[in-house]
Amino acid sequence: MRILGEVKRERAELLRRADSIFIDELRLAQAQEVPLVTGENWTTSSEQMKKAYLIGIANAIQVETAFEGANPPSDAQSLVPRLAKGMKGQTLDSVRQGLDKWYAANPGKLQRPVIETIWFEFVVPGLQKAN
Repeated sequence: MRILGEVKRERAELLRRADSIFIDELRLAQAQEVPLVTGENWTTSSEQMKKAYLIGIANAIQVETAFEGANPPSDAQSLVPRLAKGMKGQTLDSVRQGLDKWYAANPGKLQRPVIETIWFEFVVPGLQKAN
């Protein structure tokens, strides 16, 4: 996780508390398998849960980018550069609304994983526009 904006004591404390809650929940869930989020999960989730899922993906990408630093992997070694390029110009709300619209228009494909839908319905078209 990262602190947006100026680093202040209260923001750092908020981040520590959020991290503590996350770690506690992670410990409780250790015996459970992490589910693959599908359109069925997506369409029955609240707006806040959907945004939390998207923020989780964004945070994972930011962590990977920061970890690689000045030596980013090639497109052949990581999906992160392509994902970032293909999602350029998107917002949390535009992706959430786009996924809502896609699953509403494709009710027979609710078993399709959300991450797959993001890739093929957002990233690939975004890459095609960028070229």
